[in-house]
Order: sequence, then structure tokens, then C-alpha cells
Amino acid sequence: MDPKQAQAILDKTIHHITGYQNPFSLEQFVEKYAFDVDLPVQVQDATTGETTWTQSANASKFMTLSNVFLRAQEVDWAQEKRPLRSIEDMLQAWEAVNYTATERQLDSLNMAQSDNIYSSEDVFRSQDISRSKNILFSASVNDCEYVVASQRSHGSAYCVRLDDSTTCSNSFSVAWSANVVNSLFIAASSNMYECMFCSNMKDKKFCIANMQCTEEEYWPLKDMVLRWLLGM
Repeated sequence: MDPKQAQAILDKTIHHITGYQNPFSLEQFVEKYAFDVDLPVQVQDATTGETTWTQSANASKFMTLSNVFLRAQEVDWAQEKRPLRSIEDMLQAWEAVNYTATERQLDSLNMAQSDNIYSSEDVFRSQDISRSKNILFSASVNDCEYVVASQRSHGSAYCVRLDDSTTCSNSFSVAWSANVVNSLFIAASSNMYECMFCSNMKDKKFCIANMQCTEEEYWPLKDMVLRWLLGM
């Protein structure tokens, strides 16, 4: 995964939700819509100086997972025995081997600038991702595809700013909700289809700010919101 591939995922996700071309670069998008997501931070591998990414920003020394494996193959991690007469002796001995692995992944493909990735593919600058594909700027996302700037959510596709939600699709800014489709700015709601700015609602279609609209009233207003979201 490289920035060009990540940009293609962002472009496809935005177009799928809005019907318009994405006007944002990766960094513009992060600043505008992923500013509050708990993302990996950039650090340096203490053994090589190379840039790497971690979830554990408070650790003291880092080493990429690939370098951890390489060291194990070349010289093993076992240390020669030395006298241990005090806490200080033990802490000094521990310091020699105490590296926090970065960019950790298991059974995953094509990830970059990410940490704690499991059974996933095409993941960029994200952490704690499981069984997902095409994920950008997200944390604690499971069983999702084409999800961007989202947190603590699962079972969803083509969503941006999905928080604490499940089984949502083609939606933007959904929080603590389930079964939300083709909607924008939804909170604490369920079974919502083509709704905007609704909270604490369920089983609704074509509602705006918890008010029932006709389908004819709804579409021009949705287009207005989409264009506003994209700065058009």
C-alpha cells in the first residue's frame, strides 16, 4: 500500500457515497475529517533509524516487526548471562532487549503506516483492524470494506466517519447507530434509509432533522448537503 493506492481508495469511497469526485488529497482529508481518530504515530526504528508507525507511542524504543523477525533469524534474542544483583542490573539487562515492535500484522496484505492489523488487506494509516479491506485513517474497525476515518465499528461498507456503529453502508457521519443506509449525520438511530441530521430515530425514510419530508423535497436538500461536505 502506498499513498497513490490510498488516494484511489479515498476517491472511490467518496464518489460512492456522494456521486461527486473527491476533491481532497489524503492529508487534506485527514485534517478535515479524521482529526479526532486515534491513528498510529510516526516514530523511528531505534536500530536502523528508519521511519515506522506505532500504536504504542509511549514506549521508549521501537523496532519494526520485520526487523524483529530478522534479528531473531540472525542472532536470536537470547542474551548472554550476566550477574543480576539488583533492580538496576535487571532493568539495564531488560533495556538491551526491550523494543516495542511496530507495524504489527498477522495474516494481512498490503498495509502501510499501520499497526495491529489482523487478517486484512489494503490498510493505510490505521490501527486495530480485523478482517477488513480498503480501510483508511481508522481505528478498531472489524469486518468492514471501504471505510474511512472511522472508529469502533464493524460490519459496514462505504462509510466515512462511522463511530460505534454496525451494519451501515454508503453513509457519512454515523454514530452509535445500526442499519443506516445512504444517510448523512445520523446519531443513536436504527433502520434509517436516505435520512439526514437525525437523532434517536428508527425505521425512517426521507427524514431531515427528525422531520418527515417527501421524496421530492428530500433530494435537492441532500444534494445541497453533499456539495457542502465537499466544499463545492
